[in-house]
Amino acid sequence: MRVQDKSIIVTGAGSGIGEGIARRLAEEGAQVIVNDIDVVSGEKVVAEIVAAGGRASFFAADVTSSADMKALVQAAEQRHGKLDAMVNNAGWTHRNQSALEVSEEEFDRVYAVNVKSIYLSTIHAVPALRRNGGGSLVNIASTAGVRPRPGLTWYNGSKGAVITTSKSLAAELGADNIRVNCINPVMNPLTRLSTSFAGGELTEERLATFRATIPLGRFSTALDVGNAVLYLVSDEAAFISGVCIEVDGARCV
Repeated sequence: MRVQDKSIIVTGAGSGIGEGIARRLAEEGAQVIVNDIDVVSGEKVVAEIVAAGGRASFFAADVTSSADMKALVQAAEQRHGKLDAMVNNAGWTHRNQSALEVSEEEFDRVYAVNVKSIYLSTIHAVPALRRNGGGSLVNIASTAGVRPRPGLTWYNGSKGAVITTSKSLAAELGADNIRVNCINPVMNPLTRLSTSFAGGELTEERLATFRATIPLGRFSTALDVGNAVLYLVSDEAAFISGVCIEVDGARCV
């Protein structure tokens, strides 16, 4: 068990990549708090993890709310007596379209969920990690922040901010024995945001065009990302901080 008894929060874990991360961590012995704004989906994930022999509980919180994020971190300490790691997975995007057509409301939402959430996580989780003698933050960014493409300009920018912020935090928090890393997945067509990334229905033609840009010839899966997170929050990565792992089948090469 690579993360036995570690107390780990996973945001946006009610479906998709976040669900896969939560399941993988629970399989390896972690005490997982599944966070989402979708209570039904989040509780369903928890029930399935528990049924499979894992340990998990649900906590509803909006990652753009300081009060909610504070309560989420407090829940981890109250339920598990500590916080070892926080995985900031919750994300949002605008539809694939011209940068000039994205509304101010959409722009604000993207930056609130993708960037402000990292700020709030840092503000509230770091004191808890310090109380625990250290720990780690893992931020789920995107290949869009490394190799941006037209149509998702403001989303691309938000993920670039996550990458730079993660590296800066790693340099700043190292003295506290807090490691900060990020993961850049390539598109997963099974997530809720996939049609927005594609700009419409995921036709086989659209999928084939995008798949052709990935040298390994397939899209990422929740398990792919979950395995990368598992490594970064485990003691095996005790000297790994400030890195971004592309889980992308070499698309960003």
